[in-house]
Amino acid sequence: MELNFFKFCSGLRVLGYFMILLVVAIIAISYYAVIVLTVGPQLLSGGWHSLLSILLILLFHVLLALLVWSYFMVVFNDPGAVPDNWRPVLSEENLEAGSSVPALDTVEPEVSDVNGSERRQSRGYCVRCQNGKPPRCHHCSVCQRCVLKMDHHCVWVVNCVGACNYKFFLLFLAYTFLETTLDTLVLLPNFIDFFTQAAKHSTSPGRLAVIFLAFVLNLAFALSLLCFVIMHITLLSSNTTSIEVHEKKRAVRWQYDLGKKRNFEQVFGADKALWFFPLFSKEDLENIPALRGVDFPTRSDIEG
Repeated sequence: MELNFFKFCSGLRVLGYFMILLVVAIIAISYYAVIVLTVGPQLLSGGWHSLLSILLILLFHVLLALLVWSYFMVVFNDPGAVPDNWRPVLSEENLEAGSSVPALDTVEPEVSDVNGSERRQSRGYCVRCQNGKPPRCHHCSVCQRCVLKMDHHCVWVVNCVGACNYKFFLLFLAYTFLETTLDTLVLLPNFIDFFTQAAKHSTSPGRLAVIFLAFVLNLAFALSLLCFVIMHITLLSSNTTSIEVHEKKRAVRWQYDLGKKRNFEQVFGADKALWFFPLFSKEDLENIPALRGVDFPTRSDIEG
């Protein structure tokens, strides 16, 4: 009997709940090390030390608030569900509306091979969900459903990253990178003194352990997040998802690449006041179809 390993993917959701607790624990350790042990005591020093401490505390809490806000928006917001009984727009309707939805007169189902992966016969149908499949939509083996403009399934947020929460995910990455970088820089002097203080026993072992652990964790996350931030900036600038990277390499011109400005607005919206917050304006949701994940504008010099 053939084993379908994709059935075990649903177990990643259990791991995801543990990851949420891990995120909370890392935030708690960092807060205690940075604010309580390092910056807080400097408030009583007077002079520019106190002023610098106040600025660091304000910056720390602003970044932390934006980080947590963005994180829970990714966790609790649906990445994008396919509307029931969705079907591609017919050729005549597609031409009249100027839509990017593939012009298909018939919809043939996909078939699954023995290992559970999808082998597409034609665009427009998911055999697992028994529903239509819009452009850029993919079936997630962990969530067991199709996700609009799916980028990837992230165990850190126990959710897929798709059309409706990709902005929140990018903000979470950016603010986490900035927060961990700030924490690393603040803790660096204490980390340098760690070995001297440990040898002289001039500081309690508990304090040294917390500072050492917080520094190592924040440095590791800052370096790894730097790679992810650069990768997603590259994807954002070309209006590509992680899944579409290989498909884009095969194309002479990527049909969804509308230029850096429009590509950015396809994810963050056109309202500049909300670019740095995990929110969308009502006008953007109404005027930018890509934010809803079903229809996407394409380059005029490429035939759909």
